[in-house]
Amino acid sequence: MTVVNSARRGAWRTMTSGPLEVLIRTGFVGYGLLHLAVGWLAVEIAVGHARQEGSQSGAFRTLAGQPFGRFLLIVVTVGLAAMALWQLLLAAVGHRDVRGEARTFERVASVSRTVVYAVLAWTSGRVIAGSPTSSAEQQQQATAGVLAHPAGRWLVALSGLAVAAIGIGMLVYGVKRQFEKKLMTGRMRRNTRTMAVRLGQAGYIAKGVAFAIVGLLLLDAAATLDPGKSRGLDAALRTLVTQPFGVFLLILVAVGFLAFGIYCFFQARYRKVTD
Repeated sequence: MTVVNSARRGAWRTMTSGPLEVLIRTGFVGYGLLHLAVGWLAVEIAVGHARQEGSQSGAFRTLAGQPFGRFLLIVVTVGLAAMALWQLLLAAVGHRDVRGEARTFERVASVSRTVVYAVLAWTSGRVIAGSPTSSAEQQQQATAGVLAHPAGRWLVALSGLAVAAIGIGMLVYGVKRQFEKKLMTGRMRRNTRTMAVRLGQAGYIAKGVAFAIVGLLLLDAAATLDPGKSRGLDAALRTLVTQPFGVFLLILVAVGFLAFGIYCFFQARYRKVTD
């Protein structure tokens, strides 16, 4: 037990260290830039002028094409890697502000976020190295690989249900403003808090809609045994634009992603790092 307690104390000291906090807050800035780029790509898809796929890898390539883009991506990659480490430490020793099942849920969620941030950091790093990967193609290939197995259809269907559930959860999370408890609202002026909450609501709702569509596309891929229907966020945005009033709906989703990007800048300053 002494070794375990020592490891926990070491993890807590790392999580609460000043240098890591600086990197985490830098990561939120990078995360915001990523969502701004996705929002911009969604607008381009809506108006029929998309030059990149509407995915995380497309967003990173868009950022790389800006002035000082390579340096910017290096900073973003380091920040996202720090956020992955932060969430891993939270899963291990964090979320002390809640107890029981609520803490278990938060720790499991932190494990999921660790994977998300790590994958984003890896994708950004690939773009820096000059060998970018397509997020859409990766998901399609992964779905094809799973569908090739005897129980693959059911596994893809379960994945689709899980992703759709995450999307609905994000939407509810935004509507109920549950993200607000993660912010140091006591340090905010009233106008700042109001703006941050409105941006967060719009962002989480938009991301929830996008994730729900990704989940539905996975279910469709399972039903038809067609992995080409599962191409992640890019497919979700392109599917949405083909629906009745699709351009209008996609513009709304794009605005939501842009709002979430700006909300991340508020998180960079006001997010609680040691929960």
